[in-house]
Parts: sequence; structure tokens; C-alpha cells
Amino acid sequence: MTLRISVDARSTTAPYEQLRAQISESARSGELPVGFKLPTVRGLAEDLGLAANTVAKAYKALEADGVIETRGRNGTFVAAASDAASRLAATAAATYATEARRLGLTREQAETAVAQALRATYDA
Repeated sequence: MTLRISVDARSTTAPYEQLRAQISESARSGELPVGFKLPTVRGLAEDLGLAANTVAKAYKALEADGVIETRGRNGTFVAAASDAASRLAATAAATYATEARRLGLTREQAETAVAQALRATYDA
């Protein structure tokens, strides 16, 4: 299995964002399986003709999103999607709870708002 990435220099989207989006989509679609070892930052930068900092920035964003994980000197790997989704959902929920409390909502009002949003999203 190989990583297929292309960066369009004429695009208005920054190269690191193009790289981030393509790796993220490939991981989420299963094209890149969980545990797939990604190329090194330098190796991928060389292959794509990009600066190493550009690839490092994309990898850092992907790691923050839970799409990939770095295992020290062993390399960078595609992370389990369910783990990433769970972490992102927990972060979003914590942010919502903090904001709802800051706005002065009661727990019941905050839960009602969440229930309505879930119904609107999942039942549509």
C-alpha cells in the first residue's frame, strides 16, 4: 500500500492544508488502514517537493485532530478512527458545557439544547 498525495501549487488552498485534507480523507475512508505507517516528514517533503516545515505542520494538525499518532522514533501511524472521533466529541462536549454554563443556562436547558440539536442532525 502506498500513500497517494498530490499538491497543486496553483491552488488557493495552502499546501499544508491540501496535504492534511488528503491524508485525513484517506484515513477516514479506510484507504489508509489503521496502523498504516506514514512516510517521515523529510521523506514526504522530498517526494512532494515541499519544505519539511510544510509537511510537519500538516502532520501536527492531523495529530491534533486524532487522525494520526506519533510513536516516538518508531514513526507516524494512522490512528484508530473511533478513538479520534471519541476524543473530538469529548472535547466538543466539554467546550459546549463550559459555554452553556458561562451563558447562565441551567443543566436542564443545556441538555434540552443538545437533545434538540441531535434530533435535528440525526433525524433529518
